[in-house]
Amino acid sequence: MTRRRLHGGHGPGAPKLASEINVTPFIDVMLVLLIVFMITAPLMMSGIPLSLPKAEAMAMTMEPTKEPLVVSLDKDGRIFVGEETVEEKQLPAKLSLAVAADPNRVVYVRCDKELQYGRIMELLDQVGAGGVSSLSLVAENTGGPGQPEGIRP
Repeated sequence: MTRRRLHGGHGPGAPKLASEINVTPFIDVMLVLLIVFMITAPLMMSGIPLSLPKAEAMAMTMEPTKEPLVVSLDKDGRIFVGEETVEEKQLPAKLSLAVAADPNRVVYVRCDKELQYGRIMELLDQVGAGGVSSLSLVAENTGGPGQPEGIRP
């Protein structure tokens, strides 16, 4: 009489074990992450380190038709247009050139939260002197009550 193993075994009738790792789910997850980072990376306005004030208001959904122009004022009082440092006296001329090229261009103003209100108003005065008609102030969203559920910065 021959005995047959019912549980496991290595005989001729035993099922073969797959020794491969299924990497398809891993690749799917990595591709999704790649797409997320490709979309969010350009949304980072600028590489100028600022400590923005926090706001609970919901972000505006109006998207500019063109690349917005970003004016930043850091805590040391340096003014940047995009990534380029600009003297305060040269700011209106630089902005008026950008506005002349596209009168509907949106200007985003980013200021460090440690700056005094008067200093920020001086910057806004210089931006206005450049002929800017569409201006948005940038703040860091805290995800407070005005923010819809599930959306976080």
